[in-house]
Amino acid sequence: MKKLLTLLVAAVMTVACCLGLVGCGDNGNTTVGEIAIPAVVSDEISKFDKVEISSDFKIGVICLHDDTSTYDKNFIDSVKAAAATLGLTDNQVLIATGIPEGGECKTKANELVAQGCKAIFADSFGHEDFLIQAAEENPTVQFYHATGYKAATAGLANYHNAFASIYEGRYLAGVAAGLKLKDMDAKGEIKDANKDANGNVKIGYVGAFTYAEVISGLTSWYLGVKSQFPNVVMDVQFTGSWFDPTGEKSAAETLIGKGCALISQHADSMGAPGACEAANIPNVAYNGSLISECPDTFIISSKIDWTYYFKWIIAANGGNADAIPTDFTGSLTNGMVALSGINGDVAAAGTKEVIIAERAKLMNGTLKVFDCSKFTVDGAALTTENANVLEANGIVYYNESGVQSAPSFDFVIDGITFLNTLY
Repeated sequence: MKKLLTLLVAAVMTVACCLGLVGCGDNGNTTVGEIAIPAVVSDEISKFDKVEISSDFKIGVICLHDDTSTYDKNFIDSVKAAAATLGLTDNQVLIATGIPEGGECKTKANELVAQGCKAIFADSFGHEDFLIQAAEENPTVQFYHATGYKAATAGLANYHNAFASIYEGRYLAGVAAGLKLKDMDAKGEIKDANKDANGNVKIGYVGAFTYAEVISGLTSWYLGVKSQFPNVVMDVQFTGSWFDPTGEKSAAETLIGKGCALISQHADSMGAPGACEAANIPNVAYNGSLISECPDTFIISSKIDWTYYFKWIIAANGGNADAIPTDFTGSLTNGMVALSGINGDVAAAGTKEVIIAERAKLMNGTLKVFDCSKFTVDGAALTTENANVLEANGIVYYNESGVQSAPSFDFVIDGITFLNTLY
């Protein structure tokens, strides 16, 4: 009986650990499954949860791809979560997938208006000009756009941009990657082939385009890595597409072939993580956990959780909330910058504790991701002569997403090499 009770307790603890219900030791020699990172506690996160919405309200969401794209799936999951929280029915949420970055966006937006939508959201950078045209033609409908930057100058009361300080989430995911490299180095798992001529460990990054959004993200991730493992350099391979499973797989394989010991991405398919899993290369994902798909290599993922913003859109258009800003930046505080659980079977021991400590510093302002003392561009530090460089708490830093929600950091810092610049 005693032996049976012991087995039952062990089984329950294993399940609880995987669900993040109890604290489980993240010993590198013990199978621990997913290690949950405690959520930020903030009244902002739940401020719209009890708003009552009219039964005739409808929201439309325009997606570049469908839920096979991790990027678009993130938006789809978020609007469904917001709708469920606020009691909307399925016929109040109209989701259009596979809408290209062209005139099709305007056409679809007008169709959604005709179907009774009072709020319309589009998720991709190239949708912006066409969504603005739809906003001009439908002044009684509110339009929202992710990753764009033209709302401030469009002069339209019914057009809005939104993004989040995801560079902070990327940085924290980079911290986890840096700790992994440190652990690999201590265990002798980093070989000469993983180092450059100066002895720096090589890591890789699969990027979609050379837009500021991608450059800001890859740079913040790299700075997070360097904060824990300074002797590191990074190669970046671009695909020229947001969603190209074959191209992303090929890009990752190119980086692996060049000896990169660990890889991350700003691309939307399983191409790169799948290549890493096949080659047993640790990887950091984007937009969701891949612990099931890549159990032997996935470490952690960062994402923008759009649930808060969708709840605000729904609540505002239900007539029960303050007007939404023309240009809005989500944050760690309101839960829009989020991390997945940590894969305790792959991540270094103690990763959760370090991430929690670093997150606290980001939230209280004592840590700035783009601290200009931590990087150089062509051998020189950025200074306050740049209009986006500020000083606070004794830190000179690039004020990313401070003037507009869309990322603007587009410098190629020393230590990062673009292997191709075709896009």
